[in-house]
Amino acid sequence: MARSALLNVMVQAAIKAGKSLTKDFGEVESLQVSRKGPADFVSKADLRAEQIVFDELRKARPTYAFLMEEGGEVTGTDGAHRWIVDPLDGTTNFLHSIPLFAVAIALERNDEIVASVIYNPVMDELYTAEKGNGVWLNDRKRLRVGGRRHLADSVLVTGIKTQGTPNDALGLRQVTHLNPAVAGIRRTGSISVDMAWLASGRFDALWEAGLSPWDVAPGALMVKEAGGFVSDYSGKPGYVWNGEVVAGNETLQLLLLKQLQAVK
Repeated sequence: MARSALLNVMVQAAIKAGKSLTKDFGEVESLQVSRKGPADFVSKADLRAEQIVFDELRKARPTYAFLMEEGGEVTGTDGAHRWIVDPLDGTTNFLHSIPLFAVAIALERNDEIVASVIYNPVMDELYTAEKGNGVWLNDRKRLRVGGRRHLADSVLVTGIKTQGTPNDALGLRQVTHLNPAVAGIRRTGSISVDMAWLASGRFDALWEAGLSPWDVAPGALMVKEAGGFVSDYSGKPGYVWNGEVVAGNETLQLLLLKQLQAVK
């Protein structure tokens, strides 16, 4: 796969940030035994990774705006482009020495997501996508969503914090409703990894709510470029900004959407 210049910039930023996180991940494992714990350390690791991404992208495209999980919004001057950045998606996993997290970057052009990168540094899996050019794993394998057509044969993935918010309570009701109808339900703790794995066919369908744009934008493009379909809970395309995602191949996405709409 030949990358565009823009995608090269994004990949370089993600890999550099991923190397920083991998180094910090080795440190956080040893901090698990300390009384203070690794929470402050992980916060600094998150900020370091975001600063690396910001510096790399700003150096390459100084006129582009930013929307970042930690740093918020940074205005640009060209009026058309914005980077959407999650420097550490899967912070709780990182905090607990669970090696499943990612650096996620999307590029928005004139209100449309046109390119994205998700890099899982521990597994060294680099997912890249550009509008119209498909989604690729490590530049070698072009990905497609799975072809299953029945929920009973499918493994779904979702994310529930179980902290008492309305979204979490609804999510638990949805799991209870769906569990007898599917082959399995997983919860990895990283929505970016979930969506990349959906694009690769490892998961068959996905749903989650209470998300932010940096959670959704990178992976949603990958799912679509892999032949999948994405909507919010109402079936409309507002998922990046309202934080509700239902995704899968054309058949499963519709079947899952119907099941979710039956849960109140």
